[in-house]
Amino acid sequence: MGFNLYESLGVSQPFDKQRAFVTSPWFSSITLAAIRGTIALYTLVTLLVILIWESTVLHDADGYFSYFTELTQIGICSYYWASFTQTLAYALRQKHSSEITPKYPLQSWSRFLQLLHVMLGTTVVSYPILVTIVFWALLASSTAFSTKYLAWSNLSIHVLNTVWSLFEIIGTNSPPPRWLMLPCMIIILALYLALAYVTHATQGFYPYSFLDPKKSNSLLAGYIIGIGVAACIIFVLAKTIMWARTKLTSKNNTVAAFEIKELQNPRSEPAKSENEEFRKSANLV
Repeated sequence: MGFNLYESLGVSQPFDKQRAFVTSPWFSSITLAAIRGTIALYTLVTLLVILIWESTVLHDADGYFSYFTELTQIGICSYYWASFTQTLAYALRQKHSSEITPKYPLQSWSRFLQLLHVMLGTTVVSYPILVTIVFWALLASSTAFSTKYLAWSNLSIHVLNTVWSLFEIIGTNSPPPRWLMLPCMIIILALYLALAYVTHATQGFYPYSFLDPKKSNSLLAGYIIGIGVAACIIFVLAKTIMWARTKLTSKNNTVAAFEIKELQNPRSEPAKSENEEFRKSANLV
């Protein structure tokens, strides 16, 4: 069997037989949809408030889309809206269908769209943690909490972003990212680095001061390499935690097992079959 790029990136065919992207080992799919929807709404409000505040009060919104923090927040918001709609659709179909594990919309979409969803999910479990570490280690100053607005915005995009990431890692059945996703994440970081210098060339400023070769001097290469290494470490840790969570929960949790128990559904044989599928998939990660 030849090399299959989609399979190597985690887009199996058929896609997500275990319904891992729309279920949780801890609570029902409708509860998962509610949590994801709440996070999606909060991150959207955060993005809009920051953009409006910087435009109308600070008059400094020209570089809004030049900051990796904001781009990462947009990624979190996009993923949680996408996962919310998919999870809600699955939960509603499950409620009104005779099937224990009905299909959800993404499963019937093109493989390219499925890949984009998987890749976006991978950024959510890695980039926010990197943003938090870099901000508090290199960029934060004594003014980070000097006003109510700064305190709220910094907590929202430099602390809660990691909370949203950890929820996806621990609180859902989302499968661990495949190893081939790691170079993809590094390539995206490299593209952002190029964007930072394009921003300087077109708007006259560096999004982050440590990217200025005049200020960082010989440390610039070290910062860039260090952030790249940190991104790799975070990816490996996230993948390991998700793998461990899959192993620990697959023994006692079938796909949508919580809903089946909650509704006291007597159909146990299909659930047993799904559980075997789930265990097999965990061993392939």
